[in-house]
Amino acid sequence: MKVRRCLLAGLWILSLTAISFYGGAVSYGFFFGVTMIPVSSLIYLFCVYFRFKIYQETEKKSLVCGQPTPYLFILKNEDYFAYTGISVRMHSSFSYAEDTFENVEYELLPGDKTVCETKIVCKYRGEYEIGVREVVMTDFFRLFLFRYAVSGQIKAVVLPKIVQLEELKSIADLPMLVQRDATGSREPDILVRDYVEGDSLKQVHWKATAREQKLKVRVMTGKENQGIFVFCDTRRYSEDMKEFLPLENKILETFLAVSYYFAGTDKEFDAYYGQNGIVKKHVEGINSFDEFYHTVSEIRFGNEESPRSVLEHVMGQGILWGSNLVFCILHELSAAIMDATERLAASGVIVVIYVIADQVPKEYMKQGSTRRRIVVIPVEAELEGRL
Repeated sequence: MKVRRCLLAGLWILSLTAISFYGGAVSYGFFFGVTMIPVSSLIYLFCVYFRFKIYQETEKKSLVCGQPTPYLFILKNEDYFAYTGISVRMHSSFSYAEDTFENVEYELLPGDKTVCETKIVCKYRGEYEIGVREVVMTDFFRLFLFRYAVSGQIKAVVLPKIVQLEELKSIADLPMLVQRDATGSREPDILVRDYVEGDSLKQVHWKATAREQKLKVRVMTGKENQGIFVFCDTRRYSEDMKEFLPLENKILETFLAVSYYFAGTDKEFDAYYGQNGIVKKHVEGINSFDEFYHTVSEIRFGNEESPRSVLEHVMGQGILWGSNLVFCILHELSAAIMDATERLAASGVIVVIYVIADQVPKEYMKQGSTRRRIVVIPVEAELEGRL
């Protein structure tokens, strides 16, 4: 395009030189002919710009992350002159089309139309625009380029996908571990342990407390703990959509994968997250998972509740201390989080922390143990084999 413009500018200067030194009908005709080329090109592009039509649609209004969905767009010429040099540019940050149309140029005769059908895949959960972003048009002489922003863009509502796991790698050894704990504590009486902040006062064994001069809490033995709790971090960590959308998608994907694993084995569990307060959802196996999935799909990340405040709130109710498993799905580790989970692990609860981040400080990773397991999941990584 630059070469053509330079060539045209050279011809126009040459025509001025011919008029100045020679004059005559030929020189003036050459000058006006060269001058009218860019003028006619601009008039043509303005006509195409205001008359061009494009239509696009998807088969479904609600899409699922990672699932191909039929999509089409139609380029239409309703004028009496031909369109040439028409191409499209698509949204590519959060979605992609299985068949690319970026390098294709279309020519439309009067009354003609082109239908392009493909499948579109959304990479992240959320609400964002997909499909054709703009149309690029050039004139016949390839001197100018106009960009036509598509007015009727598709704003997709993308639901998170469910990753079905054969096993949770992070607790693969748990059945054997739980069995050792249960058989090792099967005694006919009641044992006690040191009081941990968050324990209910109803559990305090006052005789043992008076005898040892420090708070002691009863532990009923001979019974295996059954409680499973899952905590999800719903805090927004950035205002840039390109940063927070992939992160939030992976957090919810992990949240659903862990939840679906237990629901698929018909185990009950309680899920907690911050959403204008602290929300609790009880899932009783696979039959109630569908409702839970739609609830999770509607989570809106914000700054109302920190993951630490959610965890501390539930710990303060005393319901975690007799549980079996506690899962924490977070983006960042902090001293407060590590302290809270250490207290849980010290009381006999197995804590699994999934950190959705590309890097985690080494000082925190070193604090992992059998009772407190820390698993790092990169934002763009697949969950299979990591959880």
